[in-house]
Amino acid sequence: MTAGVTNTTAGTDWGKADFEAIYNCPDPRRYFTTLNPLDYQIPHHGQAVFRAVAETLQRHRSDRPPLNVVDLCCSYGVNAALLNHRLSLSDLYDHYAAPGAGMPTTRQLLEADRTFFATRRNAAPFRITGIDAADRAVAYARAVGLLDHGFAENLELDEPSPELRRVLAGTDLITVTGGVGYITARTFGHLFDHVSTPPWVAAFVLRTVSYQPVSALLARAGLVTEKLTTRTFRQRRFADGGERKATFEALAARGLSTAGKESDGFYHAELYLSRPAADVAALPLEELLPG
Repeated sequence: MTAGVTNTTAGTDWGKADFEAIYNCPDPRRYFTTLNPLDYQIPHHGQAVFRAVAETLQRHRSDRPPLNVVDLCCSYGVNAALLNHRLSLSDLYDHYAAPGAGMPTTRQLLEADRTFFATRRNAAPFRITGIDAADRAVAYARAVGLLDHGFAENLELDEPSPELRRVLAGTDLITVTGGVGYITARTFGHLFDHVSTPPWVAAFVLRTVSYQPVSALLARAGLVTEKLTTRTFRQRRFADGGERKATFEALAARGLSTAGKESDGFYHAELYLSRPAADVAALPLEELLPG
C-alpha cells in the first residue's frame, strides 16, 4: 500500500476490502475519489515522518547530496508528491477528487499535472525511485515528474532487473506506507542484495501484520529496528462491518487490544525505523520524532 496498496501477490488474510482495481488505472482520479470518503490519511502522516527522517539522514550524509529515497509500493507517486512538493494530502484530494467542470482526458490531466507539480517543487528535492507492480500507476508518476526513476516490478516474485539493481546501489532511505503484508521480507531481501551500504528503512505497518520477519532480515543486514511507542497512526476508516470484524479478530489473535485504536473505526499503523546501531544510539527514534 503506498499511499495505498500495491498489486503484489504476497497475499493477505485479515479481511480487507478489495480495492485492487483503483491501484493501476491510467491516472490517479479513481484512486483519490474512492479513498477520500474513507478518510485515507496515512500519506499525510508519512509526509511529516519521512521528511523528518530524510532531513536527519541528509545531515548525516551531507557528503552525498541529494538523498536517494526508494519508495516501495509507490503507486501514483503520492509519497513522492508530498515529500518533494509544497503540497498536502488535502491538496491532492482537492486536485483529483473534487467535482469540477468538464472531465479532462488522461493525456490532458497528465500535461496539466506536469505544470501542477513543477510549480510546487521544493528547492532541494530528494531523488526518489518508485517501485510497484502496478505498471500504469508507475508510468503516470514518472510521466508527471514525481519519480526520478520508476520500476513496475514485483519483487515478491522476481529478482530486480539489471536497471533497477544499478539504481538501488546508492539507496540511502527506503520508505513504505502500509505495503508490508502485501510485500514480505522477500522483497526487502531482493533490495538489500543490491545496495552498496545498508540504507535506513522507515515503514508504516498495520497492526494486523507482524513486522518481525522484515526486522529480522534487516538485523542480519546490520540494522537495528525501533518501533515508535508513543502513538499509532490512522490509515483509513473500515469500509464495512466485515473489515472491522476481521480486523478485530486478527488483532485478538495477536494479543492486541483495539481500545483507543481500531475501536475508533480506523485501521491503525505502527511506525518502524531501522538504522545502524550507532545512529540509533546517537539519536533514538523518540528524540528524532518527538511527540
